[in-house]
Amino acid sequence: MTKDNGLTDKLKGEFNQAKGEAKDQFGDATDNKSLQAEGKVDKVKGKAQEELGELKDRHTDRT
Repeated sequence: MTKDNGLTDKLKGEFNQAKGEAKDQFGDATDNKSLQAEGKVDKVKGKAQEELGELKDRHTDRT
């Protein structure tokens, strides 16, 4: 298992949050509720990934 100290998860999380925000905003601007909902899901997924990375960092710091 690679020891990246959660960095990969945090980067993926930030990317998914940014992608989700773009989809949400574009869906809102074009009145595309499906795209907007997809963006909101991406943002939640990204936030979870980022928090997983933080958890890995805290766990790694203790060992």
